[in-house]
Amino acid sequence: MYSVRNEWKERGVVVAVKHRIETQEMDTQIALPVQGTAGLQVVIGTAPINLAENPSEVVNKPVIAYSFAEAQRQLGYSDDFKNYSLCQSMDASFRIFSIAPIIFINVLDPEKHKKEYTQEGITVSGKIATIEAAGLMMDSLEIKDQENNTLNADEDYMAVFNASGGVDVTLLSTDKTVSVTLLSVTGMQLDPSKVSEEDIIGGYDVKTGKETGLELIRQVYSRFHFPPGLIIAPGWSHKPAVAAVMCAKTEGINAVFCCETAIDMDAELTKVYTDLPEAKEEMAVNNHHAILLWPKLRLGKKVYAFSAVWAAMTAYTDARNGDVPVKSPSNELLGVSATVLEDGTEVLLDTLMAESVNAAGIVTAINDGGWKAWGNYTAAYMKTSDPKDQWIACRRMMSWYRNHFILTFKSKVDDPLSNVLIESIVDGENLYLNSLTATGDIAGGMITYDEAENPIESILEGKIIFRTKIAFWTPAQYILNKIEFDPTILKTALGVE
Repeated sequence: MYSVRNEWKERGVVVAVKHRIETQEMDTQIALPVQGTAGLQVVIGTAPINLAENPSEVVNKPVIAYSFAEAQRQLGYSDDFKNYSLCQSMDASFRIFSIAPIIFINVLDPEKHKKEYTQEGITVSGKIATIEAAGLMMDSLEIKDQENNTLNADEDYMAVFNASGGVDVTLLSTDKTVSVTLLSVTGMQLDPSKVSEEDIIGGYDVKTGKETGLELIRQVYSRFHFPPGLIIAPGWSHKPAVAAVMCAKTEGINAVFCCETAIDMDAELTKVYTDLPEAKEEMAVNNHHAILLWPKLRLGKKVYAFSAVWAAMTAYTDARNGDVPVKSPSNELLGVSATVLEDGTEVLLDTLMAESVNAAGIVTAINDGGWKAWGNYTAAYMKTSDPKDQWIACRRMMSWYRNHFILTFKSKVDDPLSNVLIESIVDGENLYLNSLTATGDIAGGMITYDEAENPIESILEGKIIFRTKIAFWTPAQYILNKIEFDPTILKTALGVE
């Protein structure tokens, strides 16, 4: 590294002391994302994997990321949210809310979802030519000069992706490139338009044993030891077939875990908020694990599926509350600048309109000191009166607590079924429930063991049953202050008898 001191040493001058004022420039310290797993997002969609470090390694495989840089390195990134839906969640989670980790499942397969690319007459200026097309597979490119001579990568040219997703080609100084003024390019290009609902839904191939799409949710815990918290598919969940499978995947994950799913309503077909109840019936989403959202969100020129931002905000809210989903994600800032329809038309709901949307079991957004999520009900609202199933906060707390119990006592499976085991579970869990009560995370709870529910026949079969009674806080959705004008106060102020 060059320095003034080294220069003087080279001249034979010895510098013994520093007698000056100077500065030193340090690398910028990037704030690390807040980490939490109560609302762990599992996002299914498409990514520009031609920009990824190892494209073939991230097709139909759960990938975990703790930072934007890590997500970009593994999956690539593009502001083209329509074609590359996973990038919505990358942007919302790491740039708007700075929350981690996130699980991504990319279904865009360069072996299936591709097309041939050809371009001629690309101008070379200052030894550099730019291929503006995005989605090119670098290892498939064949570059020729104006005389149809093939140029060799790393010998005659260097090619790198640029910030726009295109390719910059820099000609090296070789005999072949001396008089090159034009280039022609052929190769393979990703074609996200070929990705279908079936790719997102995925399935299990009996012959190969391979899982794809939403079926890969099963692998999340096995790979990363975190159960899913929120399943989302921005850009796809508004399709009824996809939404139905997302709802089905919230229960019985690995046979034991459960979670919630955030589902977008169609912001192209449903343009008016008063049409939402009928649209919900058409969509047929009434699952108590589902949260329906409408319309879309915009930040600057970027337009997001509501679910991408809502899920990031919810995970962030959990992390701020001790990684416990006690706080409803309603009335929380979304960090966006507008609500919009599919065509970009702005939607501006006031509180009364938003209440009408909420009454259908749908979450929306209002602008009240910033754009905020507005809605506490799951999609099951009006279909159930059970508080654990109609309130988003209670539903998420129930799923979270169930997963907690499994994770805490999973190591006890196959231990001797003795009084020591029973007491360790009862005492340990009651201690934990008391701590949650003390911190205000729950209203109260208690676990018990009843001998009547555990006859000797069950014990001999290795089966044991506990019962937990627990209550979660419902959100203060309606606060009323009855204000009365009292003339006696006026009389007292005026000194009137």
